[in-house]
Amino acid sequence: MDMSFSVHHYALELDYKPHSARLTGRAVLQASCSSLSSFSLSFGPLRISKVLVNGRPARYGHAGGVLNVRAAVRGAFTVDVRYSGTPKPISTPEWGDLGWDELTDGSIVASQPIGAPSWFPCLDEPWSKASYHLEVTAPSPYTVVCNGVLVDGKVSGSTTRWTYSMAEPMATYLATVQIGQYVEALPDVWAPARLRRLVAHDFGRQDAMIELFSSLFGPYPFPRYSVVVTDDALDVPVEAQGLSTFGANHVDGRRGSERLVAHELAHQWFGNSVGIADWEHIWLNEGFACYSEWLWSEASGGRSADACAAAARDLLRRQPQNLVIGRPPRADWFDDRVYKRGALTLHALRREMGDDSFFALLREWCARNRHGSVTTEDFLLLAGHRDLLDRWLFKPELPR
Repeated sequence: MDMSFSVHHYALELDYKPHSARLTGRAVLQASCSSLSSFSLSFGPLRISKVLVNGRPARYGHAGGVLNVRAAVRGAFTVDVRYSGTPKPISTPEWGDLGWDELTDGSIVASQPIGAPSWFPCLDEPWSKASYHLEVTAPSPYTVVCNGVLVDGKVSGSTTRWTYSMAEPMATYLATVQIGQYVEALPDVWAPARLRRLVAHDFGRQDAMIELFSSLFGPYPFPRYSVVVTDDALDVPVEAQGLSTFGANHVDGRRGSERLVAHELAHQWFGNSVGIADWEHIWLNEGFACYSEWLWSEASGGRSADACAAAARDLLRRQPQNLVIGRPPRADWFDDRVYKRGALTLHALRREMGDDSFFALLREWCARNRHGSVTTEDFLLLAGHRDLLDRWLFKPELPR
């Protein structure tokens, strides 16, 4: 981890033309350090026209996804990068394409875990959290949905400039811009007009989920929660901070994907507010979100958490027992076993502690680490029951 400097705020000004897929951008970063003669940011292949440091032109090199800036800085400083081009997602052997990508009509940003540099220069580490100001200009028929609170939507001729503010600290991989010809199916739930009725039904119990999770985990940690349903199919839904994105294939009018609605919502507590210090702690995001699916099922008249756990354990029992979910290798960060075994870890802890103590622990975990970054060791220190947790997290064999 490069911790030689910190970024505290990103101000992003973007102009996107969906039909030509051209992006013009300006990123102003407010950062600080002790003393540096140069520093580096992650940034994809968009063409840079200018880099300013504290308002002065700076020398820089840009190659291989890295922007190296040669400028002496001390204390607080600003970096101003102007750029343009056709954004392309970052291709990875493990997870496919990540970051800014085109839809049939519009665009989507799904950056987890390393796709943020596809559309803005950043300190792309999960522990690096900052506030954001996002201004996105697009043709007026398009709706732009970003993280945070909409503070302005200014129409100018044939375009509209959408301005959002995310005051709560956010990791770069959770920053997002969703652009499409959407209508509101429910308050803060955006979808193509053709899917409005189905989306209104399938997401109709989301407020009840927020109420349940707030009672179990503590207050919802952001001012707003939005959902975008794209007109295209998506392999999986994607959470961002204060916002989740689903594909048209996740809507059927029968709430067939409701467990995923619960999963992405739960990430607002586990992954977004309580972030991880490094990707090896990913079970703290995905295990908790998967367990939240079971909690919603139990509370909404579906299968009990016990029944969900039994089914998950039976599934894991028939898979290779060679993954340590407390320290998974990079290729296995998003292995389904991390999700299911992480959820089973929590269910085992719940049965050991009892409901009152277990949910009090989750509320304390969320309150103590609100808008911060954590490690597995942090959870072990708070939860106790280390013998039980060690068996689930650090032994490859599935415990009894």
